[in-house]
Amino acid sequence: MHYSLFVRCMAELIGTAVMVALGNGSVANVELKGTKGYHGGWILIGFGYGIGVMIPALMFATISGAQINPAMTVAMAVTGNFPWQEVMPYIFAQTVGAIVGQLVLVLAYKPYYDRTTDAEAILGTFSTIDAANSQLNGFINEFVGTFLLVLGAVSMTADKIDPRADFIGLGFLVMCLVISFGGPTGPALNPARDIGPRLLHAVWPFPHKGSSQFAYSWVPIVAPTAGAIAAAVLYQQVF
Repeated sequence: MHYSLFVRCMAELIGTAVMVALGNGSVANVELKGTKGYHGGWILIGFGYGIGVMIPALMFATISGAQINPAMTVAMAVTGNFPWQEVMPYIFAQTVGAIVGQLVLVLAYKPYYDRTTDAEAILGTFSTIDAANSQLNGFINEFVGTFLLVLGAVSMTADKIDPRADFIGLGFLVMCLVISFGGPTGPALNPARDIGPRLLHAVWPFPHKGSSQFAYSWVPIVAPTAGAIAAAVLYQQVF
């Protein structure tokens, strides 16, 4: 069944909102003071983000493709698998969805944001931060992580035999990437997942708010996009 661009964009918006709410929700549960999962560890975040990607993929893959990631959208357009005229509507929907998902999370965790005095812990529930304060290290980490994500995604979905099984595999891939490559930056692996919540962080009045670190924000936009394009082109040329 063919869906209109509006319906597909709504699927991308809702799907990205679900991903961010579930994924960053796991971060908030670990990082915010007083929650049931406070200091629960990185494995908890890995599970949260892996399943947070898998669920909207299962929900909306047959409607919009469940790209829920501007880097994936651009990479598909570069390789001729997605129309360029629909790239910006998809990216807009994904970014708005990320803001909506983060807003839901902020409202749900408001008492714990109020208790948390660590400004970087608060920002970490919104967007990525390079632990070494190195944009180069952040770029390498985001490039490699997104390269592996997209290479895995296009490989698993290429046969189109059992798409639901593919998306379960994708969830485990994201889980593994967060656990394996999450130490340096977070990671983002997705420009909308970073910039949308970062914009909300910039305007939301937290009691113990720090910088939104916009000087770093270009890294989780450019590096995932470059990594996604490299992976998609490599798969297209080799396989």
